[in-house]
Order: sequence, then structure tokens, then C-alpha cells
Amino acid sequence: MNIGILLKEGPYNHQASDTAYKFAEAAIAMGHKVDAVFLYNDGVTNVTRLMDPPQDDRHIARRWGELSKNHGVEVLACIAASKRRGISDEVLVEGSGITGLGTLTDIVIRNDRLVIFGD
Repeated sequence: MNIGILLKEGPYNHQASDTAYKFAEAAIAMGHKVDAVFLYNDGVTNVTRLMDPPQDDRHIARRWGELSKNHGVEVLACIAASKRRGISDEVLVEGSGITGLGTLTDIVIRNDRLVIFGD
């Protein structure tokens, strides 16, 4: 099954980011293809390399970058939501990018399911 993910919440202040990441890992482990993760609203803050969590905490941005690198998952931040939060291509972790809402439509069309995390 081909799966797209929509993540609408930021890291560290809501469980949605951790849950979406664990879902993606589990789906891939079960043989499904996670095609893309689209970050919307505060979700765009999940891929900024400006975050600097304590050493004993998980590095959420790095996780998304590694998912992209290791499994070919597109990790895409909404351009409008990114601009509102001062996020540009220069501050994104490797393996992620900024795109428009039209890409979310493409993700919905080309996948069997879109799983949404966040309010």
C-alpha cells in the first residue's frame, strides 16, 4: 500500500510528530511504501535544523531527515505555513524541502491512503 502522511503539529509540544514518525517507521517495516510526509501549519517546524534539543532527548528534525535519506520518503513543508514562521530552505534539514499546497493534492491522488496527524 502507498501511504501519504499529513502532519499538522509542531515537535515537542504535541504527540502528533512522534506518532507520525513511529507510524511511518512501522508502515515501512511492514512492507508499505510511505511516499511523502507533508508538513502543514505548525508541522513545518519539524524539519528546521535550528532546533537543538538536549543530548538525552530525541532530535525530531534529524529523524525526518533520516527517514527521507534512508527510505526515499519526500518530507515537504508547506510554503505558506513556512513563510509565516520564518522558515526558508536554508534552515531545513537535509532531505526536506518547501512546496505548495498543490503538492499535497498530488500526494492525495497518487497514494492509497492519506493519514493525518494533529488537530
